[in-house]
Amino acid sequence: LFDGAFFSEGPAVAPDGSVYFSDITFSHQAVLETGAIHAGHIWKFDPATSKTIIFRSPSGMSNGIKFDSRGDMLICEGADHGGRRVIRTDMKTGMSYIIAHSYEGRRLNSPNDVTIDEKGRIYFSDPRYLGHEPIDQPVMAVYRIDVDGSIHRIITNAGKPNGVCVSPDQKTLYVVSNENGATGFDRLPDGAPTHNGRMALLAYDLAADGAAQFRQVLVDYFPQDGPDGLVVDVEGNLYVAVRDKTRPGICVYSPGGKELAYIKTEIPTNVGFGRGSESKTLYITAGKSLYRIRLNKQGYQLPSKR
Repeated sequence: LFDGAFFSEGPAVAPDGSVYFSDITFSHQAVLETGAIHAGHIWKFDPATSKTIIFRSPSGMSNGIKFDSRGDMLICEGADHGGRRVIRTDMKTGMSYIIAHSYEGRRLNSPNDVTIDEKGRIYFSDPRYLGHEPIDQPVMAVYRIDVDGSIHRIITNAGKPNGVCVSPDQKTLYVVSNENGATGFDRLPDGAPTHNGRMALLAYDLAADGAAQFRQVLVDYFPQDGPDGLVVDVEGNLYVAVRDKTRPGICVYSPGGKELAYIKTEIPTNVGFGRGSESKTLYITAGKSLYRIRLNKQGYQLPSKR
């Protein structure tokens, strides 16, 4: 659908069917001849016209994007000259609000991906993959933002958490660990060896109060690279963007971790389902591009409250 991004990420479909996705412009690579650095962008793809335009730039180095039940956009902004925060954009007024930027008085590492439960609570991962900024948190964790605005660190044992997703029955929080052995791959010399840590798709029991308890490793990818982002369909099956260089693509798993299908792609970053008549369309970000594929399953979306 589009191949003009630097590093595409985080596709999410708005209630009106528009597709938004991040363009992460690594500051050590996305440099113009003048020395100016791309400041990160959010693109908007219109399925009706097949046109893609800039929605926001600078983006705060946005990564994961989701839409809540009111139709507002939630955005994880990372490090590397980014905002290191989670923001909410009112899609009617265009105004944005910072809803998380620190924990215990210290800045977040680099918010990466976000998911929302049906009670309106927000869950986001906070790893660090690149950037020159100090790392102020003692652990790479998953946090929950309650409807009263309070922030809680709920998972500290997921390795380097990346993709996050709440199951349709609201009883499981899926977390990807993609522990690549570095907190600033952009600052390592070319060819510097690193050692992968936990590369896995993890399942946590999600309690009614939003607490999370580790349940099991659904899929272990080690020693290959693990996944990035993921979403679920209405039956609870998982669609996972797997970055294993020997078998890159979208792997579809049952809630118990059994592989059901495989869609070969270039090395992907994330996925997002369409809405309405397009609810069986899966959008995929990979490399510099945005793709879509028609499926036989309907994607899960939060019930609308507008």
